[in-house]
Amino acid sequence: MLLTTTHTIEGRPILEYKGLVTGETIIGANFVKDIKAMFTDVFGGRSGTYERTLQEAKDTAIREMEERAQRLGANAIVGIDLDYETIGQSSSMLMVTCSGTAVLI
Repeated sequence: MLLTTTHTIEGRPILEYKGLVTGETIIGANFVKDIKAMFTDVFGGRSGTYERTLQEAKDTAIREMEERAQRLGANAIVGIDLDYETIGQSSSMLMVTCSGTAVLI
């Protein structure tokens, strides 16, 4: 499955539009992750713990979107948009959504 944020694929005409596809995931940050991140805040640097959580959430949402496109008979998704949002009490949950247009190229 070819995935792209662009609305066209150079040299590959879109033969058929299959429709809008989406993927969503909500993942929680737990107490241990919060403690590790607190040290990063104090001492500086990147938070590998939160980066891995973010990557996992993004991968899950994209995989879900890809599966929905395959069920429609698509072999590519164009115009992909990813959105990130914190939700829940104390913004303790991370929501990742993605959407795009399933196409046949």
